[in-house]
Formats: sequence, C-alpha cells, structure tokens
Amino acid sequence: MRIGFLFNHDQIHQIAHSLPIALAMAQSGHEVLVAASNDAIAAEIMRMAGPERLATIRIVRLDVRSVGSRLAERVLGGLVPARKLVIYRDNLDFFRSLDVLVVTERTSLLLKHRYGLRNLKMVLADHGAGDRAIGFGASAAAFDHILASGPKIRDRLISDAGVDPARISITGYAKFDTSGEPRPHLPMQANGRPTVLYNPHLSPHLSSWYTMGRAVLDHFAASARYNLIFAPHIMLFHRRFVVTIDRLRIDRPGTLDPRWVAAPNIHIDTDSRALIDMTYTSAADVYLGDVSSQVYEFLRERRPCMFLNAHGIDYTDDPNYAHWQAGRVLDTLNDLDTQIDHALKSHQTDYLAMQDRLFESTFDLTQEPSGVRAARVITALYG
Repeated sequence: MRIGFLFNHDQIHQIAHSLPIALAMAQSGHEVLVAASNDAIAAEIMRMAGPERLATIRIVRLDVRSVGSRLAERVLGGLVPARKLVIYRDNLDFFRSLDVLVVTERTSLLLKHRYGLRNLKMVLADHGAGDRAIGFGASAAAFDHILASGPKIRDRLISDAGVDPARISITGYAKFDTSGEPRPHLPMQANGRPTVLYNPHLSPHLSSWYTMGRAVLDHFAASARYNLIFAPHIMLFHRRFVVTIDRLRIDRPGTLDPRWVAAPNIHIDTDSRALIDMTYTSAADVYLGDVSSQVYEFLRERRPCMFLNAHGIDYTDDPNYAHWQAGRVLDTLNDLDTQIDHALKSHQTDYLAMQDRLFESTFDLTQEPSGVRAARVITALYG
C-alpha cells in the first residue's frame, strides 16, 4: 500500500494529530509518503519524527507551481488560506499516485469533488476533538473512513453528519502519543502564584478575544495574585485580519500592548511550537477560554476551568458547548479574581465528576498508543 499523509496548512498545529499514525504505518512496512506544503511544516515533521524514525518515511514537498496559483496566493494570501487551496490543483500527479491519503481537515475533499480523484481512498484523522458544529458538518460523510478519538465524536458524526457507522473507527487521540514529558514550569511560575491559561479561539463569531480579551490581559497586568499565560489559537495573529467561512465573519485581532508583554506575571506566546504541543495546557492551574478544543487536552489532568460567554450564547443543552459543563461560564469579567478563587475551591465538588465524563466520552484511550491503533485500522481496511 502506498499511503500519503497530507500536511497542508499555514501553521504546524495539525501535524501531531496524524504523524504518529504515519510513523506507526512505516514501522509496519508500508510505503509512507508525508507531504508538506511549506518549509516550517517539513521542519516540524523532521523534528517530531527524529532521525531514526524519519528514515522510515519519505517527505514530499508540495508547492505552488502554476502562474495563476502564484498570483492567487500573492493577491489573496493575506486574507484567506489561498495557498492551501491551490496546492491541491498544482500537485494532482502526487495525489493520483497514492492508494490512500490521510488528512487532518476537510478542504482536502476538493480532490474528490473538484478534481475527480474518486478512486483515492481518503481517511480523516481530524485535528482536535472539540464540540464545535463545524467538526460534524455533512462534508464528513464524503470520507471513505474516519478515525474518531472517542464515542462523542463517533456519535455526533453519525447523528449530525449522517456518516455511516461502518465508516468510523474509534482509535484514540494520536496527539497524546507525542507528549510524555513531566508538567513544564515556566520561569514566571517561580513566584508561586497560581497560573491561569487564557486560550481564545480565532473565529470572530465565537472567540472571546475581540470583545473581552484586552480586558483579560489588563486585569492580569494589574494582578498581584495570579500569573497569566496568554496562548491563543496559533492562527489568531497569523494574518492582519481573521476571516471565517463556516459563518462568514471578518475581524482584526489587532496588536498587543507593550504593558502586557512587560508584565512579569504574564507570559505571551502567539506563534511558537509551545502553542500546539500541550506545553501550556500542562503548565497552567486554571483554564480560561471559549470554544477551543484545547480544553480537552487541558482536562487530561483534571483542573478548574472557566469560560467566557462573549456572544451571549444560550448554551444550555447545546452539544456545541458541551465543554462549558466543565467549569463556570462568565458573561462579564466583573470580580474575575473572585471567580478564579471560587473555581479553585469548588473544582473537586462541583466539576470533577463532569470533567471525568466529558474526557472519557471524548477520548477512548488504551495502553496501546493511539497512532498504532489507527495504523492497524487503516491496514485492515486497505492493507
């Protein structure tokens, strides 16, 4: 079997969700081609694999080749991920050469729907395991098979996206295979204060950043009681404007006040690897966020959570906000220190049992690494 793993994004945050599967398949003797669409992605693949395992796979560089594609990237790339879209058209010969292609997001379905590669078997190993509706859209039913992290994902793909249950296998969460380090400790944490992680999403219609984020940073800059890690979605500050297509919105993330950067109790990171390798979800004592699936990675070790309802959402019984059952939901930032105090004191009695249920529904984990489990499924299907 000639199997490809596609990493076609501006940033590196999707790699850990399927590279462990690629490495496990290569160890089993399959011909594995790992396709990277830019230098940063290729470098991260090499770093994560390490020299010994890197020798078992072949990295293929995909590039923008046609004049029209280069023009589209230059004109539109500042607003939308134009490069990601034209990569498919400009590298069809590579995709035609594969028996199976494993992807981490849905734009890759253009290969089937627009470019006619209907014989190419496409497997989705999605990035993240959150609750947002976009993860359970009807397009998911077009994949030949989906690797789900746990029963929550499987059940919603069946009920919301109409995916045939026979096309779904629960294989755990391959990203967890990449993290075995002890809990990290940032230099500012030497002050002994509890540390809050503020992890806003990028989507303007969902994120707390655009209306509440600056007030969050102002609060912690003046705080003598808490540290703050500001670690937003890695794409939030990637472009001058954020455009979302699941619900057409555009907004500007803006700039960061030098006061926040200089504050000794605030650690700000908008573009490093630590945003995606679970460094910050492991280091913090309290999670403060909105709709990011990273909350479930944070809950690998159960700790207090808080959520900012920046858009006045009626979230009760809404499966797209199921993670908001893991902690207190705040409509304002009034008395934020008091809210954090309460979260720390009430966690065990008020939210621990719910966090257990949410985590276990989201992730089916066993002693066998998730990447190996997924590799076994793909081999059994297409072998």
